[in-house]
Amino acid sequence: MEEKIQALMTEIESADLSTPALAEAFRNRFVARKGVINELFDQLKSVPNEDKRKVGALLNQLKNRASEIAEAALSSQAGAKDNDRPGDITLPGDPWQKGGRHPLALVQRLITDTFRRMGYSLAEGPEIEDDWHNFTALNFEENHPAREMQDTFFIDENNLLRTHCTSVQVRVMEKHKPPLRVIAPGRVYRNEAVSARAHCFFHQIDGFCVDKDISFADLKQTLETFTQTLFGQDAKIRLRPSYFPFTEISAEMDVSCRICKGAGCAVCKHSGWVEIMGCGMIDPNVLKNCGMDPEIYSGFAFGMGVERIAQLLYRVPDLRLYSQNDVRFLEQFRGFVNY
Repeated sequence: MEEKIQALMTEIESADLSTPALAEAFRNRFVARKGVINELFDQLKSVPNEDKRKVGALLNQLKNRASEIAEAALSSQAGAKDNDRPGDITLPGDPWQKGGRHPLALVQRLITDTFRRMGYSLAEGPEIEDDWHNFTALNFEENHPAREMQDTFFIDENNLLRTHCTSVQVRVMEKHKPPLRVIAPGRVYRNEAVSARAHCFFHQIDGFCVDKDISFADLKQTLETFTQTLFGQDAKIRLRPSYFPFTEISAEMDVSCRICKGAGCAVCKHSGWVEIMGCGMIDPNVLKNCGMDPEIYSGFAFGMGVERIAQLLYRVPDLRLYSQNDVRFLEQFRGFVNY
């Protein structure tokens, strides 16, 4: 009896079950009520009493293994058959889950569209920049703090990760003659500690205008139009004196806090104002470095952080959320075409 059981176990393990017909034949031969295994159970009564327990255990093992193989084979064949069915092609298809733009992409597009309607064109430049375009042409002195390692990611003595998109301004002014009205969006890098209010990389949009008889009044009117388009007609701006190597005169621009409406909150530090950009008239030395005569041409420039403006528009409390790829955060902007 034991030899028969062992022979059947070998036959079961090596059986060919590659087609539905073979799988069904296997089930009829070994698992069905009139199969060979049940016949062996009928013969168990002729086995000596001292061997019945051992033989019975072997028979149970054989039956369980045969049932397991037959069930797996038939299930696999049925699944393959179902997969071949085309289904009801008249039914509507499964809906696609729509994605959404990143909040920074939304804000960048909103800003660039605003300036394009004001007649500005779009320009881009390399993120790995040389010293001339990032510092020297923009009137940075040799010992300026921004050149130090604590502020800039240097690759070698002459190349670095750009610290601002103003370098694109130099490249455009070197190749094109006025009149120029250009905006340059892109990613920039600063060697700063990562926190809720700062990051080692962020996004800027720089812009400039160069032509004859450009004045600070033109800059102010441009920024007022931009601010009211972005934040609403009731938005106000204020310009505070400041310093940048590449502009003279220079200013910081604040916008009235749209969260507290000027009453004072944590975002505006209870002042009613939030700084969003730096600006000023292009320094004559920068015009000279780019091959333009400052006696004939003048211009203004401005630069803003996309993250800061997105924080005001969407009330995002932590800048790190923009780069953590947390789906729970990003899904909140699904369906936004623009703000």
